[in-house]
Amino acid sequence: MRKIFVTGAAGMIGSAVCEMLLSKGYSVVATDNQPAPFEHPEMTYVKADLTDKVRISDAMKGCDTLIHLACTCDNDFPDVLSSDEEKYSSAVDKYLFKTADSLHYKDILLLSTYQVYAQPKTREPVRESAPEKPTTIYGKIKLESERALESALKRSDTKGVIMRICPIYTKEFFINLKSKVYDFKDECVFLYGYGDYGYSFTCLYNLTDFIYGILTCKPEINYTGLYNVVDTKPTMAKDIVERLKEDMNISIVMQRSYGSDNIKIPLFGGSKEQKTNYRYNDVSIACSNISYDNTRAQRISTFRWKMSNTK
Repeated sequence: MRKIFVTGAAGMIGSAVCEMLLSKGYSVVATDNQPAPFEHPEMTYVKADLTDKVRISDAMKGCDTLIHLACTCDNDFPDVLSSDEEKYSSAVDKYLFKTADSLHYKDILLLSTYQVYAQPKTREPVRESAPEKPTTIYGKIKLESERALESALKRSDTKGVIMRICPIYTKEFFINLKSKVYDFKDECVFLYGYGDYGYSFTCLYNLTDFIYGILTCKPEINYTGLYNVVDTKPTMAKDIVERLKEDMNISIVMQRSYGSDNIKIPLFGGSKEQKTNYRYNDVSIACSNISYDNTRAQRISTFRWKMSNTK
């Protein structure tokens, strides 16, 4: 039985990943600085901060796979980031990856973000080969994590997988969906035109399915590398609004002018909020229908989940 070490295990993403692993018959060693999300006979839980190198390194012994979910938004970090989170992530990433490599782990899976990409100049789907130029603190944090993993595995037999995800959602967790159509200052839902523009998201269960797909890949398949782990199609703004109407009993939707809102955007590099707030809605690209190509990831998993059928 494979034993898998999971960081950030008490968060929403981490607990779902642990539940999936246990349901598939894996043994799990999970860690977080928060109490365990649940108990299971095949899960050993270590409540510790990732900066506690002695306890974490000791807990990693006997495992053969690292799934590094900590230091991510919607799992550990707050919506608004500062240099503190950047320093924290940098401090733990290098030793985690080096420890896993020294213990001859078979796989390391790292959760990253679409925010590592440069802003697309065309409407072509963004592929893994697209230029990297993060403009947000979170994007910079995760790109540094990716590079730390690549550096640790340069001369290693351990296989590294980087999962670049878009904002996560489930049936119960839809704050990331809401942030695209809700003005938190005016406390209103809004649309441009008929809402026929979309955003890329990642259903949590597409992510857990992908992780299971990596773990069950045949040995002869070279699955090392980057993957856009995102829903196959963008979610339309009008569909998000309909979902909010059902779940939040919203009856009024404001029609707003895209041109007028766009004029209000700060010039010369954007606002501090744009760089620090994970859920910042960039109006300048709101109607651009930017999508992320998941063709490579679909070779591993089916990506069957979307907003209309998620649980």
